[in-house]
Amino acid sequence: MTVALLSCVALLAISASGSKPFEPIVYYQWQPQDAVGLETFKSGTDLIEAFRNSTEPAYWEYADDVRSPAGMPMLGTAPAASTGWSKAGDMTAGKDYSTTNVQVAGVDEADIIKTDGSNIYLVSNGRLIIAKAYPPGDAKILSNTSFGNFTPNELFVSGDRLLLFGSGREDSYEPWVRVDGKSIMPPRPLSSFTSARLMDISDLSNPRVVKTIDIEGNYMTARMIGDYAYFVINTRPYIARPEVKTPDEIIPLYRVGSGDFQPVAEATDIRYIPPRSISSFVTICSLSMKGDGGDLVKETIAGSGQELYASPDNLYITKSSSPYYYREGSSGNETTSIVKFHLSGGQITSAGSGKVPGHLLNQFSMDEHEGYFRIATTRGDLFDDRNPSTNNIYVLDSAMNTVGSLEGLAPGEKIYSTRFMGSRCYMVTFKKVDPLFVIDLSDPRNPKVLGKLKIPGYSDYLHPYDETHIIGIGKEAIDAGEDKTSSRGLDFAWYQGVKMALFDVSDVEHPKELHKVVIGDRGTDSPVLTDHRAFLFDRNTGLLVLPVTVAEIQGERTSDNQYGDFVFQGAYVYDLSLANGFVLRGKVTQYESDEPFKKSGLYFHGDRSIMRSLFIKDVLYTMSQSRLQLNDLDTLEKLRAIAL
Repeated sequence: MTVALLSCVALLAISASGSKPFEPIVYYQWQPQDAVGLETFKSGTDLIEAFRNSTEPAYWEYADDVRSPAGMPMLGTAPAASTGWSKAGDMTAGKDYSTTNVQVAGVDEADIIKTDGSNIYLVSNGRLIIAKAYPPGDAKILSNTSFGNFTPNELFVSGDRLLLFGSGREDSYEPWVRVDGKSIMPPRPLSSFTSARLMDISDLSNPRVVKTIDIEGNYMTARMIGDYAYFVINTRPYIARPEVKTPDEIIPLYRVGSGDFQPVAEATDIRYIPPRSISSFVTICSLSMKGDGGDLVKETIAGSGQELYASPDNLYITKSSSPYYYREGSSGNETTSIVKFHLSGGQITSAGSGKVPGHLLNQFSMDEHEGYFRIATTRGDLFDDRNPSTNNIYVLDSAMNTVGSLEGLAPGEKIYSTRFMGSRCYMVTFKKVDPLFVIDLSDPRNPKVLGKLKIPGYSDYLHPYDETHIIGIGKEAIDAGEDKTSSRGLDFAWYQGVKMALFDVSDVEHPKELHKVVIGDRGTDSPVLTDHRAFLFDRNTGLLVLPVTVAEIQGERTSDNQYGDFVFQGAYVYDLSLANGFVLRGKVTQYESDEPFKKSGLYFHGDRSIMRSLFIKDVLYTMSQSRLQLNDLDTLEKLRAIAL
C-alpha cells in the first residue's frame, strides 16, 4: 500500500485585543482536492520503473565500477537488495495508578515504561527490566534481560504478554565481485532492521520470547488498540546493482523467527499514490497480544512516513514534501500527503488518501471526530516577507475529500502546538508572542475562529484539564527589542525558562490565562516539550509532575539572551486546581549532590536525569537511565532507590 505522508505544525495563537470578528489574512488561494485512491503496481517491472524514475535518488556505495549495498539484510546467501470532548488526557481512568499519557482515549502508545498497578516494566540501556513495584517495602528487580544483537526501545504490556520494539543487527559478508577478470572486495554490509519481540511474562522472573519479527527498516511508532498492536516501519532500500533486475532487490525484507529474510509483499500487492515518484516504503503491521501473537498482518505501500495519528478505528500516516530543488518561494509549495487505513481486529485495510497545503508539526496536529479528519499545517517561510508563513486547518471527510478549510491564521508565525478537543481546536502560534486561537469545527465545512489571546511566550504542548480549561507547557519569552530587530533584520523574541499556564476557554470569544508559573531562566528545559509521554497529570487529585532541568542566572542579568547555570535536574511536583493554580508540593531528584551540574557546561545530561514518572496508590516512581526511585506521594520523602 502506498503512503504519501506529511508533517504538521500545530499552532496555538491567542490575541487579547478587540471584539471584532477575526478575519484571517489570505496570501494565496488553494483549491480543495478530491481524494486520490491508492493503486497497486501492475507488475514487478512496474515497481522497478517507479523507483528508477524517482526524483529522490537512492543511496549508493562505490567500489571502482561496482556498486554494492550497505545495510541490506541477506535473502538466503545472495545479496537482496461527542460532541465531544474525549478524555484522552485522563491517565488514571478510575484506576489507582497512572498510565502512559496518550493522545486518544483507548489508543495506547508504546513507551519506555509501563505499569499494571503492581509491577513496573521498563527498557533501559538495551535491557528489559521487570520490577516488583508495590508495596514499596517489597520493591525489587524481578528480572533483567539482555538480547544480544537486539536493542529494545519501547514496549506494550497486556495481561501476561509484553511486546518490545527495537533495532536488530546482523553481520554478514557478500562474496567477492569479479569485474573484467579482477576481484574486488565489496564493503562489509551491516544489516539493520526493526525487531518486535512478543514475550510471555506469566513468570515475571523469567520472561520468555514467544515470537520474533524482523523487518528491514527503521521503527517509526506503535499503537495498541484492544488486543492488537499496530506498528510502522520506514524502509529506504539500498539498491544492489546500478540497474535493478528484480523487485526483490527493492522490496523490504522480513522474517518471523530465525528463518531467512523474504520480501514483505509481492510487487502487485504494494500500493502507491499517483502520480508516483518513489524511493522508499512504509510497512504497517499488526500482532495479537494474546498467545503466540497469531499471524503477522502486514500492508506495504510505496512512500515514507513522518507522523502518525490513530483513532480506535483508523490510522493515518502523513508526509510533507516540497520541490526537490530549492528555488525562491518554494516553501510555499509544500504539501502534506495523508494515507488512511481502517483498523479492525488486527486487520489493516487501505481507505484512501488526501493532500493538503503546508507541513504539520507532530501527531497533535491531527485528529478524527465524528467521521471527519482534521489537520493543522503551516505554510510559507517564517522569516521571508515575500512568502510569509501562515497557518491553516483543513477538514477531510471519511473518503479523504477536503470539505472545509480555515487559512491565513497568524501570518508571519508558525504553529508550536495544537490540541483538538471534540468540536474545538486550540492552536498556539509563535514568533514574538503566544497567540492562542480557539477554533470552532462544529460545522466541518465552515471552520471559524471564535476567539484568541496574546500573551508572552509559547506552548509546546497542550493538555486538557477539563472541557473548558487547558494546560499549556512551553517557554516564557521576551521581545528582542528594536536594537536586535534592526541589527539582524529580524523580528523575534528570546525564549526564557519553562512556563506552565492554565487557560480558561469557557468564554470562547475571550479566552484568558487563569494561572501561570515560570521555572528557571534561559536554558531550563523539559522532555515534555518534545515528548508528551513524559507528562504526568491526574485530574482526580490535581497531581502534576514535570521532569525538568533547571538553569538559573547567578547574580545580575546582563542580557535577555543570557543563559543560566544548571542548578537542578529532577521532577517538580504540583497540586493544580482552578482556584489556586500551580501550587508546588515539592521537588524530587535522583542526584545526591549538585556536583554534576557544576561540571556540565552549556549542556547537561546525566544517567540519573528523570525521564518519566508514574504513581501507584500513595507512591511516586521516577525513572532515569540508571535508577527507579520511590518517593512518598504526599510528603515526597525518598523511600528507596533501585539500581537498573
